[in-house]
Amino acid sequence: MQLLLLELNEVNFGFIRRYAERGHLPVLHRLITRHGVAETVSEERYEHLEPWIQWVTAHTGRPFASHRIFRLGDIVNSDLPQIWEQLEQCGLKVGAISPMNAKHRLRDPAFFVPDPWTSTNITAPTTLKWLYRGIAQAVNDNADARISVSSMLGLLAGFLNYASPSSYPEYIRLTLGSWRGPWRRAMFLDLLLAEVFIRELRRTRPHFASLFLNAAAHIQHHYLFCSPFYAGPHRNPSWYVSPEADPVLEVYRLYDAIVGRIEAAFPEARLMLATGLHQDAHEQSTFYWRLRRHDEFLRSIGVPFATVEPRMSRDFLITCSSAEEARVAERILKSAIASDGQPLFEVDNRGTDLFVMLVYPHDISADFEFRIGERVFSGLRKDVSFVALKNGQHNGIGYFLDTGVKPGRAPERFALAELPNRVMAALGVLPSSSLVA
Repeated sequence: MQLLLLELNEVNFGFIRRYAERGHLPVLHRLITRHGVAETVSEERYEHLEPWIQWVTAHTGRPFASHRIFRLGDIVNSDLPQIWEQLEQCGLKVGAISPMNAKHRLRDPAFFVPDPWTSTNITAPTTLKWLYRGIAQAVNDNADARISVSSMLGLLAGFLNYASPSSYPEYIRLTLGSWRGPWRRAMFLDLLLAEVFIRELRRTRPHFASLFLNAAAHIQHHYLFCSPFYAGPHRNPSWYVSPEADPVLEVYRLYDAIVGRIEAAFPEARLMLATGLHQDAHEQSTFYWRLRRHDEFLRSIGVPFATVEPRMSRDFLITCSSAEEARVAERILKSAIASDGQPLFEVDNRGTDLFVMLVYPHDISADFEFRIGERVFSGLRKDVSFVALKNGQHNGIGYFLDTGVKPGRAPERFALAELPNRVMAALGVLPSSSLVA
């Protein structure tokens, strides 16, 4: 038996159903009708409702109180057993494409390609390694749309090797459309990751493999107000997105097509779809900003550091040479205050490392000023890139669909931490009687 776990990060199945009622999303509509959808529950505190926390729970079977992984990339400092190692220890061949905040500790996987933000090993053919490095650089510099020559060559080599010629028209459409709709770059990437997944599955034939897709989460965060099913008072300005556009429907249609393609390619496989959590509409107007050159900016305001690594969107990780240096860096960053009294940064001090988020929520104009103590700084606008207007926020309820279950048999709600047990029970390495609804 082959089991494929499709991790559709943060997808709102309430919206999926509404679009399906209008005749969209035929594949997902059919699966929902035939197999039903269960809900998953996880954390109660909002600060713990981050995907890089939830997916660690989904992969380890432990809630946050047990696994304590709070930041993206921190899994590399943990030895908690994940679903892939557990299955490998049972003699099964496993694979993973872009699992969020997951560490490669496998002895002999079919393939393992980490997410773009987690520093861990890769098991993949050479061309896929080139593609991964190009993707990692492109994703981390997405706000500036910058990409190096070597990354471009890696992306091109990977694309030519993995993209199906039948998908070329869709890639061309997404590429040309990205000039007016930048969200289509994320869709391009998810389509390519799905084709990598299919190709590697055919090459290696593992018993279990997972695919993580993030475009919908990205698009919902930034464009949820564009959906006709958003009933709130907010609207995205026309300079941000065309009033006629519905990026949410676009990415849902892509996922519908991807799930259908995986079904067709592996008709005997059992599919599980999980979202980890989902998004509701954000209740106010919030700007997202990202530093352009993290190291140059830190030097300009006097922050001591050894290295700095960009993370997702507004986040970055500073490594210092000592705990004292880290305390100095923390003090400077926390004292950076805009003229309206809002702090610029949120800082999590881990000893010699600082996890930092650029949290200023309003527009940053050309004459924007901020203070650090008695020093006044101007020109921040040239040091940051506009990322997006926040449209969606996290909700701890996730969704789960299993093609091995008929409607009415799946519980209406279960803990997200139960997901590994469900995978193992489906593969016959854990008795189904051990599952607790």
